[in-house]
Amino acid sequence: MVRGLAILLFLQFVGELLSRGLAIPIPGNVLGMGLLLLALVVGVVREEWVQEAAELLLSHMALFFVPAGVGVMVYFDLIGKEWLPIVAATFLSTFVVMAVTGWVAARLDRGRGENVE
Repeated sequence: MVRGLAILLFLQFVGELLSRGLAIPIPGNVLGMGLLLLALVVGVVREEWVQEAAELLLSHMALFFVPAGVGVMVYFDLIGKEWLPIVAATFLSTFVVMAVTGWVAARLDRGRGENVE
């Protein structure tokens, strides 16, 4: 598990270096996940190496939302003033994502020759 955590943290660190060093407007952790995907596809990293560490992190994922919740409470007054646009954007973006996901899934199924009705 130590090897898996080391791999995950190293790739996140490299993602952060790329993001900040090259002024890429993509968060470093997202670049790190992309690097992990690339490393898994190419075969530089084997799934077994990171599986146990990933399962540990996923089982405690709720803890990662605590800092975000604290951040929301810091801006509670601003959120109270702007609640309507926030709620509207949340609902609209949810339905847009669901529609696009359904459309992409239907296109992928059609591409495999399955009947989608």
